[in-house]
Amino acid sequence: MPSFDILSEVDLVALRNAVDTANRKIGNRYDFKGTDAHVEQNDKLLILHGDNDFQLNQMKDILLPEMTAKKVDVRCLDYGEVQKVSGNKVKQEIKVRVGIEQDLSKKIVRLLKDSKLKVQAAIQGEIVRVSGAKRDILQEAIALVKKHITDFPLQFGNFRD
Repeated sequence: MPSFDILSEVDLVALRNAVDTANRKIGNRYDFKGTDAHVEQNDKLLILHGDNDFQLNQMKDILLPEMTAKKVDVRCLDYGEVQKVSGNKVKQEIKVRVGIEQDLSKKIVRLLKDSKLKVQAAIQGEIVRVSGAKRDILQEAIALVKKHITDFPLQFGNFRD
């Protein structure tokens, strides 16, 4: 029985490269000279440090195109609140979401069941496995999920006949 997996992954090496390039650009910009503005990465957490909210926005304007250029989907980012640090410095945490959360998994399964396609969807941790009788039906299921789930980056892999 043919099957495939719906998953959400982020290339952490490409993310690290994008952060490093953004830090280099921030260090070279004239309006950031003499400031403590930088982007810090701890595994799946990005922390933007700056002197004010305007600098944080400028840093995001540098970081996001770098991530896009390195093929990191920016829809996986979950922005935290801007926090005041000592003095007038600010920081913002940005979480990189990896894996499909339980709510989204249930939404995908419900979408496939309500579509009346002859497929079975099962949640397996952070992955949704979809199986069906024919490859054509699975391709219809992929098209349906791509059409309805647009706010979160999904990959379709591990296709087996």
